Amino acid sequence: MIVDVHSHLFRHSHDFDDTFRAESARAHAGEVDLTVRYEDYAATAPDGTRTVVVGGKARRSGLWVEDAAVAAYVAQHPDRLTGYLSLDPTQPGWQDELRHGHQELGLRGIKLMPMYAGFDPADEAYEPLYAYAERNGLPLLVHTGTTFVSQAPLEYAMPRHLDRVAMRHPELRMVLAHLGHPFEGECIAVIRKHRHVYADISALHYRPFQLWHSLRLVQDYGVWDKLLFGSDYPFTTVDDSVDGLRRIARVPGIPGLDPLDQDAVEALIHRPSLDLLGLAGS
Repeated sequence: MIVDVHSHLFRHSHDFDDTFRAESARAHAGEVDLTVRYEDYAATAPDGTRTVVVGGKARRSGLWVEDAAVAAYVAQHPDRLTGYLSLDPTQPGWQDELRHGHQELGLRGIKLMPMYAGFDPADEAYEPLYAYAERNGLPLLVHTGTTFVSQAPLEYAMPRHLDRVAMRHPELRMVLAHLGHPFEGECIAVIRKHRHVYADISALHYRPFQLWHSLRLVQDYGVWDKLLFGSDYPFTTVDDSVDGLRRIARVPGIPGLDPLDQDAVEALIHRPSLDLLGLAGS
């Protein structure tokens, strides 16, 4: 079975403002329809795939997906989908949204977008958020790495900030999205340190040289077990992500260096991530 720990729900006309749409069109040479429909997702994933679904909240960047929409979406296929709430802690009322999303909507984790929302995730002002998540067993999916949104500060996407959070909350399960691309080395240093901190490899296969290099670094550090499979749908698909991983696993490597461990790549694709994140009952 494949577990996709990173997929999105977007309702194209509802969830983005004009600023975000313009930034997306600039980066992709024209407007892109990001509307998500489960039947489209399922058609591009193996049968039996289990999927974590997130929305996203970042007022600074013009993205806001209501948690109720995520809850309604995952309720259509509760045997296959697990929903996370999202928070923008720069905005008033986030504490109420946290409690409502968890206690009333039944969402099982939290998505944070520090760069897009414009906040330092290590700031102690957000300790109540992390303490609540740790106490209630809510894993975090945290965006780390690059973006096309010009008003999103890259500084807040650096994986090192989550090192400080993990030191203060050692039982909090966190997934650093996109292996911190293009700061993969920093991300690897963080996940290596902390027992419950992982990284996903979502949206990386279409930069194959960089992904090969990053996974070779993962292999050198001995942290294959800290990588989780994710797609970043609708930006790419499960099938394309699996094919991309297997393709780079077949690369012979650089003369004088071993290639990637193909068995380790297959183990990554089939990792029981829900168990690792405490979500096996979801």
